[in-house]
Amino acid sequence: MQTRALGRSDLAVSAIGLGCMGMSDFYGPAGETESIAVLHRALDLGIDFFDTADMYGPFKNELLVGRALRDRRDQAVIATKFAIQRGEDGSFVGISGRPDYVRSACEASLKRLGIDTIDLYYQHRVDPQTPIEETVGAMSRLVEQGKVRFLGLSEAAPETLRRACAVHPIAALQTEYSLWSRDPDEEILPTCRELGIGFVAYSPLGRGMLAGKFRSPGDFKEGDWRPSGPRFQGDNLQKNLALVERIEALAHEHGCTAAQLCLAWVLHRGEEIVTIPGTTKVARLEQNAAAGEIELTPQQMAALDEIAPRGIAAGERYNEQGMASVDG
Repeated sequence: MQTRALGRSDLAVSAIGLGCMGMSDFYGPAGETESIAVLHRALDLGIDFFDTADMYGPFKNELLVGRALRDRRDQAVIATKFAIQRGEDGSFVGISGRPDYVRSACEASLKRLGIDTIDLYYQHRVDPQTPIEETVGAMSRLVEQGKVRFLGLSEAAPETLRRACAVHPIAALQTEYSLWSRDPDEEILPTCRELGIGFVAYSPLGRGMLAGKFRSPGDFKEGDWRPSGPRFQGDNLQKNLALVERIEALAHEHGCTAAQLCLAWVLHRGEEIVTIPGTTKVARLEQNAAAGEIELTPQQMAALDEIAPRGIAAGERYNEQGMASVDG
């Protein structure tokens, strides 16, 4: 597995990491034993970048990741996030970037993960009520105290990134990016390159859609939130399935799966990009890891750009409330 540095920081991670959210929340039930097997197999494959957050579960995912990686801590780069507040019952309380909350959230995450230092600590969503300078200032003090090594932001706008970097170096920006979510191409990616910020692409497989995992509303497990998303509903779903079929046809020509082709496309978009596909299956993990070895020619990249230009997806990537939480 190739490694890439996150921007101008000294933090190097596997080009393909592992998003752990689906092991505990949002995509329906997942077995803990199999999830831990996935985490261990990831390390065996050279995947060392693990992404979690306090709100996944809520709180359960950090506990799971901590248990699974405790005996192999020196092999793992652990990233977690704060800001989206949830109650013990799973209810969404709000978004906070207040300095006092930054401190308390970090302490709680360290305890759940069972570690002394978080490798990469993100603000999960920007708090519109708290100046980014105050939030990043509090995060920088965590670095000074040795509780955090590097700082990141998630779904932050270019101007927010500039203001944050004026307070403390930002190692990574995490944002959704895939063949059906290409908005970062316009401003976000150029800003990251200018400022020396690594780019972490989440949902590179369109929440499983681009991998050909879903064909109808009946394919989702009970408790899966995806059917409530605009891209998985009605006419939008049918239009997006047509895109998936075109990707699958191109993948067949290349001798790989649609998922592997999508991951290879993300990695070929720039050396500053790493990606964190999620899975709860060892076989899927192994397929995803193999995508790091796929070489795409300029002609193949152009073919993908032609069938999946910016704005190709039908429907917003989140519902109205979810999109309102995206900085911009």
